[in-house]
Amino acid sequence: MKKWLIPVIIIGLLVVALYSWGKGFNNTAVELNENVSEAWGNVQTSYQRRNDLIGNLVNTVKGAADFERTTLTDVIEARAKATQTTIDPSNITPEQLKQFNEAQGGLSSALSRLLVTVERYPELKANQNFLKLQDELTSTENTIQTARTRYNEAIKPYNNHVKKFPNSILAGLFGFEGKAYFDAEAGAEKPVDVEFDFNN
Repeated sequence: MKKWLIPVIIIGLLVVALYSWGKGFNNTAVELNENVSEAWGNVQTSYQRRNDLIGNLVNTVKGAADFERTTLTDVIEARAKATQTTIDPSNITPEQLKQFNEAQGGLSSALSRLLVTVERYPELKANQNFLKLQDELTSTENTIQTARTRYNEAIKPYNNHVKKFPNSILAGLFGFEGKAYFDAEAGAEKPVDVEFDFNN
């Protein structure tokens, strides 16, 4: 065997090994990234279902002639803000996720005030359409929580794959960056004070 052939074989093997590593990294990162995008799509679908139900709920509540208009206006405005906040799933930043979370939290807060206010209106509490919508909203809130949890579960293997060394070198070259987790809303760790003020 000629002496010059040994370095050529070694270089060839190194090139094949590097190619295999790069290909394996890229294909796994693409697959994990798609899982994250799918999970984010499920989060958005759940929030969209809630927004649709809230629209129907607001229309049902509007039928109560003397219902507090400011409470309804708050819900309508919060819903509009929540639907305007969109995120590109391929490039979710912590700032975007925080903005999305705040908009959805504002809607949750306005909706909670609406549902507490409804307690003062026996005709609404007896309205079958309203009761059905209220049950569907409760179910949807559970679906949202599940979708958010599954989104975070999809993020973990992706982030592990692109952030660990030596994969982090290829991640930078191929344009794969770590993604933000869904965090609890600010103040979520504090107990909620529920007050029923029927004198207003």
